[in-house]
Amino acid sequence: MLTYKVPFPPNSGYPIVVYNTIKGLLRHDVEVTLFSLNTSAYHVDLDDIYDPVYEAINFYSHDIETDANLWAMFLNIFSNESYNVSRYFSDDAAKLLENILREHEFDIVQFEGLFVVPYLDVVKANTNAKLIYRAHNIVFDVWERLAFTERFPPRRKYLEFLSRRLKSYETDQINRFHQIFAISEQDRQSILRFGCETSLEVLPVALDLDKYITTTPSNSFPTLFHLGAMDFRPNKEGLEWFLYEIWPDIEKLNSELRFYIAGKHMQQEFFEYDSDNVVVEGEILDAVEFINSKAIMIVPLLSGSGMRVKIIEGMAMRKCIIATTMAAEGIFCHHGKDILIADTPDEFYRSILQCITNPGKLVEIGEQARKTADKYYNISSISERMLKIYERLLNA
Repeated sequence: MLTYKVPFPPNSGYPIVVYNTIKGLLRHDVEVTLFSLNTSAYHVDLDDIYDPVYEAINFYSHDIETDANLWAMFLNIFSNESYNVSRYFSDDAAKLLENILREHEFDIVQFEGLFVVPYLDVVKANTNAKLIYRAHNIVFDVWERLAFTERFPPRRKYLEFLSRRLKSYETDQINRFHQIFAISEQDRQSILRFGCETSLEVLPVALDLDKYITTTPSNSFPTLFHLGAMDFRPNKEGLEWFLYEIWPDIEKLNSELRFYIAGKHMQQEFFEYDSDNVVVEGEILDAVEFINSKAIMIVPLLSGSGMRVKIIEGMAMRKCIIATTMAAEGIFCHHGKDILIADTPDEFYRSILQCITNPGKLVEIGEQARKTADKYYNISSISERMLKIYERLLNA
């Protein structure tokens, strides 16, 4: 398995998906070798990893500098490569990967996300394994939507340029694998529109639901919360929209109402937001405990692709989630049953009002959300499906 982040600890969307994939496969006695790029932006000190999943696999990593460089960005304009992708390629990482492939025999090589696909030629040259690409999202779609919402013309033009390069690269790679895994039905449909001719299956986020044990929040009055990394631009833009367009009217509903915000790379503007009822906690040690201690999850995304893992976690924790259509895209859920969908300030206002005035509805939606998570996102059933696909590929 190739990843562009070290998935230890599993404390955000991509690491959680990878970690649980490995965990599920290990339960079926699959021998797993993991090759991870240890990027400068998300660097992990391997000496700090204490995890039974880590101990159960063969692990290799390579430190790589992936931070955006203005000079490299400028030079890239005159090439035919996608800058977003090419900065994840390192000759030294490729050499290490080549040595691993030559020293061991693999049945399957699974590429977790677009940013490890630059190593596809190295893999093809050094193994006869079946090759799988797992699309965690449609990457160029994220950048297209960011460009659409960008108001500063020069930045918008550059974002459009990046998204075109990404689209060309992403669509060109699809048919170079033996199998594609999409993370949602919506993404599967998008991949089909690319001209995908290879086998394509939907394998969504898997959660070990035994980990998500809930208790009644200690707060006497329902609390709102948002959890997301602020270096992911759609998270930042969505939260800004909620705070400036929606929250001023919400906090007038009751002086006891509190909105808690947590996540890595929290910008100073959020700490300085002028409201005594907004509590900004920044990075937290235990996301599950944070979710457990609050009542209503707010997910106001206006752009993005893939599947929001934090929503699945919130469902597993029996939370009432109020999210935009964009945020809930690709997730098995129904408005008014196991989630509340709100796309305008007025819809958010009415949904939050409904929750704080009707606690029974709050609990009902949370309980149904847990049942949905059990049905569609259980690690056992998803890992069994993945293993059957592996066996089918090997027996073809």
